[in-house]
Amino acid sequence: MNSFALLYLDNNPISVEQLRTELSHFSTRFDIHTAESIEDAHSTLAFCKQQGQTVALVIASHHSHFNGAEFLIQLDKSSHTKSARKILVSCGQDIQAILSAVNEGRLDHCLTKPLQDNLVYKTVKKELTTFVVEQDQDNLLSYSLILDQQHLLRAHIDAKMKRYQEGFISEHHSLSDADLAEQVISALALFFSKEDENLACRTYSADHLLTKEGEENKFLWFITEGKVALYKKDDLGRQREVVRYEKGNIVGGMSFVTGESSFSTALTLSTTKVIKLDRDVFTKVMHSDTQLLPLFTNLLLRHFNRRLQRSINNKLKLQETLESLESAHQQLIEREKMAMLGQLVAGVAHELNNPVAAILRGTDTLTEKLKQLIEIEATGANDGKGKAILEHALISTPSSTSEERAKSKIVEAEVKHRLLAKKMVKLHLDSDAPLKRLAKQDPDRALELVNKYEVYHATGSTLRSINVCAQRIADMVKSLKGYARPDDEVFRFSNIYEGIEDTLVIFENRLKHHTVVKEYCELPNIQCQPIALQQVWTNLISNAIDALPLHGQLRIQTTLETIEEQPWVRLCFEDNGSGIATDLQEQIFTLNFTTKREGHFGLGIGLSVCQQIINQHDGRIEVDSTLGEFTKMIVWLPIQSPQSNSKE
Repeated sequence: MNSFALLYLDNNPISVEQLRTELSHFSTRFDIHTAESIEDAHSTLAFCKQQGQTVALVIASHHSHFNGAEFLIQLDKSSHTKSARKILVSCGQDIQAILSAVNEGRLDHCLTKPLQDNLVYKTVKKELTTFVVEQDQDNLLSYSLILDQQHLLRAHIDAKMKRYQEGFISEHHSLSDADLAEQVISALALFFSKEDENLACRTYSADHLLTKEGEENKFLWFITEGKVALYKKDDLGRQREVVRYEKGNIVGGMSFVTGESSFSTALTLSTTKVIKLDRDVFTKVMHSDTQLLPLFTNLLLRHFNRRLQRSINNKLKLQETLESLESAHQQLIEREKMAMLGQLVAGVAHELNNPVAAILRGTDTLTEKLKQLIEIEATGANDGKGKAILEHALISTPSSTSEERAKSKIVEAEVKHRLLAKKMVKLHLDSDAPLKRLAKQDPDRALELVNKYEVYHATGSTLRSINVCAQRIADMVKSLKGYARPDDEVFRFSNIYEGIEDTLVIFENRLKHHTVVKEYCELPNIQCQPIALQQVWTNLISNAIDALPLHGQLRIQTTLETIEEQPWVRLCFEDNGSGIATDLQEQIFTLNFTTKREGHFGLGIGLSVCQQIINQHDGRIEVDSTLGEFTKMIVWLPIQSPQSNSKE
């Protein structure tokens, strides 16, 4: 009994016998069953199922008195016959039955009577070939004498290739790296135990060179025992160990496969056994055993994958380290900035005492004078001149004492009243002719009137003083806010003098005993980060103040220069302080280096931060100093930074 069966259903005995004869060619691999009724056909199918025989093909005849199409449709509903190929032989009259068989029964072929010679044979051969390709791939070649030999051979090759390809990917997933390496070692050892003309199996002592970085490599080393280290040169040319390999690892794999120069230098660390393969020997070994190639390929892929994983992990670690260093550096910058801000706030707080005290005094004075003004207005004694005096006092600046004395003597000579003359000059009424006449005629009446005017003047003068002090406080707060603002700004065109002036306002308390000389040239707005630059100006001015002697001088000079046909601004901050020794001038921009005297706070990162900010602006910072004489910190900035376009 064969594994597969073929069933022909027809109620015409003559047709059954003719077809049996025609299909006898297939009987060597398929049992051929015939049935002359639907009942007999079902019995035959039951018998095949009982015997464990799979139905490969069913041919059913159909005409008006015999419904073979319905029988084919029912086959698709049974698991035992669902995979069978189905051929309908019809007289061509019952089109509806044929369509139903096609749509509902997955009909594979339909033949119409009268049948051409050998048509049934050719159709059956084709359908049986399709069936065995789908259902019996392991034995395809055993059907080659009775079915489509070319089709079967092609299917057989495709199946083998598919399994072979799948073997490269899936068959070795369950093996550990060590197990996979052991299988490769065993297979290679077996091969070279029979022939080893090129002495592939070798033993090296320690410090034996396998590959050299940057040179051609023609070999692949498979480590069977011992240790090998890989070295890579750093930027300074020093050899750095990057990885160690032991049993089961491959050395030179990447350069061997790609033909590129060796990526690293490989040295044995101890007595090491290897299998050394060149390309010819490698090809010969892999062709000798079809199972070795997928094994070795999987091992090589794992080797490359482990290398890639190490590279990715190292990159992640480096990225984390870099981020950590950047965070630490930023914290240091913020510490320096906050330390400087603490000093600035202390100085500004001292400076704020004077304007705040003046405002407080002014409010007391203003409260009193407003009461007097209300009383004057209530009596109706205001002739309109008081309002003018108040408005004038709001905008006028105090005149010098000597000037007032000179004017008072002139008025006193006319009115013959010293106090009245002084008050008239103070209120800018020394040119008021009517008041002068009244002073000559009735000095007491004139003095009473001037005293009323004096209330208006005192009110205006007090308001002006409050305004000046409030503006003073606002300027200091603005400067501090600019310095303390986060450094996340973008590049924009700005007037750098504003940042320098704000910085000088902040340091006013520390500069009150020194002289500041400003020699500013006319500059266009430059493309910069003004808040970041203010940190530069703050550090440079603070360092200069620390170095100044008693009653020293700070000179700030700017010039416009042309370098390689591009406009640059040169800013020089010069102090006449203690200076910096020549051997220290190259170190002052180094992180954590400070030249400040004992008792002066300094983290040693101020100038390092300055240099970093100036570099971000594509500029440079220089130092020129003579010990005991002077120090010049010179900043060069391009009017428009080349890098700024990418940062905006």
